[in-house]
Amino acid sequence: MIYKCPGQDTRKKSAENIICATCGYTAEIFSDEIKIKCPECGNLSRRERLPSCVDYCKAARECIGEERWKKIKEGE
Repeated sequence: MIYKCPGQDTRKKSAENIICATCGYTAEIFSDEIKIKCPECGNLSRRERLPSCVDYCKAARECIGEERWKKIKEGE
């Protein structure tokens, strides 16, 4: 059996709405995103990030990949 991190399972992604603090536009943000660019005004809107494996797992960088790891860490 091959182990796969449950955080990488795209079948478990969910979407929710986030309201832009600048213009009030309601945009869609997915569960694997921390911030998005508002399609209306271009402002970066971000959600309050919940703790994830990236915060405590020594293998997170290797597990999720350098590019995604950097995006998550930049969201702090």
